Amino acid sequence: MNRDALLDRIRNRTTPWDLIVIGGGATGVGVAMDAATRNLDVLLLEQSDFGKGTSSRSTKLVHGGVRYLRQGNITLVRDALHERSLLRKNAPHLVHDLPFLIPCRNLWQRFFYGVGLKLYDLLAWSDTFGKARNVSAKESLRQIPALQRGIVSGGVIYHDGQFDDTRLLINMVQTAHEHGGCLLNYVAVDGLLHDPTHRIDRVRAIDQETGETLEIRSKAIVNAAGPFCDAVRQMDDPACKPMLAASQGAHLVLPRKFFSGDTAMMVPKTPDGRVLFIIPWHDHAIVGTTDTPIDEVTLEPVAQQSEINFLLELSAAYLEQPPTAADVLSVFTGIRPLVKGDKSSRTASLSRDHVIRVSGSGLTTITGGKWTTVRKMAEDCLDRVIKDANLDAGPCATKTLPIHGHAGSPSDHTVPRSFYGSDLAAMEKLVAASPELAKPLHPSLSIRAVDVVWAVRHEMARTVEDVLARRTRCLFLDTKATQEISGEAARLMAEELRYEQPWIQDQLSLLQSTLSHFQVNPSIKAAPTRSTSPVSRPTELP
Repeated sequence: MNRDALLDRIRNRTTPWDLIVIGGGATGVGVAMDAATRNLDVLLLEQSDFGKGTSSRSTKLVHGGVRYLRQGNITLVRDALHERSLLRKNAPHLVHDLPFLIPCRNLWQRFFYGVGLKLYDLLAWSDTFGKARNVSAKESLRQIPALQRGIVSGGVIYHDGQFDDTRLLINMVQTAHEHGGCLLNYVAVDGLLHDPTHRIDRVRAIDQETGETLEIRSKAIVNAAGPFCDAVRQMDDPACKPMLAASQGAHLVLPRKFFSGDTAMMVPKTPDGRVLFIIPWHDHAIVGTTDTPIDEVTLEPVAQQSEINFLLELSAAYLEQPPTAADVLSVFTGIRPLVKGDKSSRTASLSRDHVIRVSGSGLTTITGGKWTTVRKMAEDCLDRVIKDANLDAGPCATKTLPIHGHAGSPSDHTVPRSFYGSDLAAMEKLVAASPELAKPLHPSLSIRAVDVVWAVRHEMARTVEDVLARRTRCLFLDTKATQEISGEAARLMAEELRYEQPWIQDQLSLLQSTLSHFQVNPSIKAAPTRSTSPVSRPTELP
């Protein structure tokens, strides 16, 4: 994927594109990938980097949604479980089975959750994920050694999927590119232009790197801008009413010592109406997530101190070694584009299903949904666009489409760097030709010099943040370690891109600004001292 060559494709094109997609997160890339595999000429434009927003800040789960089952949303759960299975088959190098323990304090809870999760398995029918089972208190502690002694009488183990969200996203971008799609980061759409009949037929976009303005014609336009979709809708109709009620969710990243073992934990009932997850991921532990309504969306949301305190206190109620703010290696926050659909003031009650709307001028907006169902969202959206715009397209092919990096058979996710899939062999050839690229950049992270070079040459990384946050996951795992390797990463990138020292300094300055959004002030309120009285705990067991 060569960005300059892709820009030339736009400049040299004399006929309208079949489809322009605005937004390079999971939904937009999913639509572009579906369109490319239906033999449509598709162009995707992303104002920042692919996955800069919500799509890189998920809880890293490919799941049906246990709590939606409790809410009675059987259809959403069934569809998500089906998509979970397809994702595992299409991207086995990135999606794997992960067991979860729900800790219970009495036999009734074990029965209640056990029955519910048997239904969960039934809705998943013939997939290859593990099945739910009841376990004793002793087995619960064996599965999660970090769990407090004496607070559970047993539990229920069930299975869901885990993945690396932006590694999957970049592989989807590559898949769309391989099928003829044109996907560009750092090109911002700042205007929607209409023909004499008031139908949208063009977009005005700006290349963020050069300032060049591009006016691009298309037969159809899809707004997949996630939390920013209302801003795109207002380019079309300044008087349109907002359709989103945004909410943010924060996640804390802890050293693995706080949560050893290979089983995750899920608590189905917390004070803010969401569930608590503690999940092993890339040899660290993720604690999340909160649900906090927000008035304004931004590309770089920041966790509120109350969210950090909430997660620390909640995890302290379950873990033998309660973490404090000083133990947090990174905190990341994502914004959920929740569709307004009821009168509830609590965003935990708003719809997580996707919605497709078409304006009078022909702008198709798709929003809502979640990572697990992105493929189905894209299929539904493309079916609608093809019909409305009368496009000559083939049938949807993504149900059985191998994602770039598909290794041909299920990968062992415990193998180091298995998330590169089939690209790993080509990376090792690079290392064989240039042995210095084998150099690990930090003892606490898996990143090597070759990862930086590969990201620039093959994954359209344009900034140091692109590499350290999304092509690798360093920023999401350990901000201190990321800061320590940023100079070497910038040097490697500058050599590849043929930039001089001023570019390196600019990049390090920009990264430092971003780092501040992922760091926790260790002086904030620490988790409370544990008491043996269950009344004093921040939340009861489910």
